[in-house]
Amino acid sequence: MSLRARLVGFAGALREQGVRIGPGETVDAAAAAEVLGLADRERLREGLAAALLRTDGQRTVFDAAFDLYFPSGVGAPESARDGDPEDLEQRLVQALADDDSGALSQLAGEAVDALGGFGGEGGPQGWSAHQTLERLQPQTLLARVLAAMRAGTEEDFTDRLDRDEIRRRIDGFREKVRTEARRRSAELRGTDHVAKHAITPSADQVDFLNAGRDQLAELRRAVQPLARKLATRMAARRRRASRGGIDLRRTLRRSLSTGGVPLRPAYRNHRPARPELVLLCDVSGSVAGFANFTMLLVQALHDQFSKVRVFAFVNRTDEVTHLVEPGAADPAELGRRVLTEAEVTGWHDSSDYGQALGEFTERHLDAVGPRTSVLVLGDARTNGWNPNLEALHLIKERSRRVFWLNPEPENRWSTGDSAALEYAAIAEMHECRNTRRLTHLVSTLLPV
Repeated sequence: MSLRARLVGFAGALREQGVRIGPGETVDAAAAAEVLGLADRERLREGLAAALLRTDGQRTVFDAAFDLYFPSGVGAPESARDGDPEDLEQRLVQALADDDSGALSQLAGEAVDALGGFGGEGGPQGWSAHQTLERLQPQTLLARVLAAMRAGTEEDFTDRLDRDEIRRRIDGFREKVRTEARRRSAELRGTDHVAKHAITPSADQVDFLNAGRDQLAELRRAVQPLARKLATRMAARRRRASRGGIDLRRTLRRSLSTGGVPLRPAYRNHRPARPELVLLCDVSGSVAGFANFTMLLVQALHDQFSKVRVFAFVNRTDEVTHLVEPGAADPAELGRRVLTEAEVTGWHDSSDYGQALGEFTERHLDAVGPRTSVLVLGDARTNGWNPNLEALHLIKERSRRVFWLNPEPENRWSTGDSAALEYAAIAEMHECRNTRRLTHLVSTLLPV
């Protein structure tokens, strides 16, 4: 594959993963590659990253794609042909103790070659990082690595710091194994195919309903930076909205100094009051992570509104505004507190939108007024109970606007026990599957 084809395929793979790359960035990357050359792979990596990446949180995806389109080698590594797989574990212990990145990369190649192959009788038809790590189990080597680190040294670090550092090194080795397995699989199935199906998307592209532990941890770290970014956008929208329509008399008076040409239009002052916001959140099952993250995000934006009130429900509704504390950044902890300290369940633990909406209108309808925008968070799956459309109608009649953010794909809204399409006929419903979409919706839908 020529360098030009590699760059085009590389840029296309990044676009598939949600990285915004246009023709200009691709041309810049080609120019950088021409200047840097291919002799120093890491220098080329950094040069292409500078040319192609524009926002935070994309480097992990970039590195995974780079290792596919600009691999460190072809076929089995030389050490796998000459090395002894019997002492693989002992050499791994020593490399982890020495924090030797080169040795760890070499051992990752050997491990995948010896333990990761699967397929037909004629030879491996694929390479699996999961299979390699399951057989090798590097996480079980912590005690041996700790002993090797302390052998022959009088330094007395705390046990906790040493163990945390070893875990970090083991995680790095596991990632090297995944990189090597993708490289070997790309030689069998094609680079474009593996890039499309085997690269983990960035956290802002991962569906809330499918996010794993590591991705949820990354989302937790993103709450406060994302809130600051959204606050800046909303403040800019408020400044634009504060400028009213053209004041014709003042504009004509100004135009006298420019020969009657209205070069400097004058505007009427328009100072809208800050709106109120009510969140109504389903905290049951798999949608709880989405609701908890959004609650924290909106609470971090509380300065943009005159009042923010938060209500949670499973099949009963209770106010949890006091639990969504400013500065909090852990959706998991928030979810635990909501489920244990608020009355959100009745005689069963399944979500019941009809019952919850009905209880909200009976007990908390005073929270909704003509300046209030209501944001409903949930998948609208009623578990066969009455959806109580009348309650949502009543909320809409009293409020300024009602928006519904649904973390499920739109093509599933009419399946099974979903009442999404019935609710969408009343409230403005939007598909909201990841943080990128949530960012867009919050910055454009919420009133200023």
